[in-house]
Amino acid sequence: MSKTQENLMAAFAGESQANRKYLAFAAVADKEGMPQVAKLFRAAAAAETIHAHAHLKNAGHIGTTEENLKAAIEGETYEFTKMYPEMIKDAEAEGNTAVAKYFDFANKVEEVHANLYKKALADPKGLASTDYYVCRVCGYTHEGPCDSCPVCGGGAAAFFKVDDACCLNK
Repeated sequence: MSKTQENLMAAFAGESQANRKYLAFAAVADKEGMPQVAKLFRAAAAAETIHAHAHLKNAGHIGTTEENLKAAIEGETYEFTKMYPEMIKDAEAEGNTAVAKYFDFANKVEEVHANLYKKALADPKGLASTDYYVCRVCGYTHEGPCDSCPVCGGGAAAFFKVDDACCLNK
């Protein structure tokens, strides 16, 4: 891998993390009654997304939908078969049961994501139109409304419907 490729992927990781961090910061500012600061964090988060997408594209890591689905399956499968199981063991060995429990939630959700991507890959153009709902507690993703989360036990109120405005798509 060339130094430029390494730099693109490092920049992608940094910009992606900044986006997520700024959105978390915005939620705190909202909670503390500072909506303008929250708006600033969200604006910066959107800019970081633009940067991250450009870096990923320039690195050649955005392909056709079929290629992207295969890459997503590979990434999610790695997470639930190797990454999270190892992290769970480490957290348990250190006595950090709360983190181990949350890693287990994430691990289970990553397998759900891989399966949803596999379903999409089987017939991308014929994938049935449905709304997706995500649990605010653990990230469990469900096709259609959900009364309770099978991963963390959250109730129907824990779910939000994902819409096209949810994320910056450009």
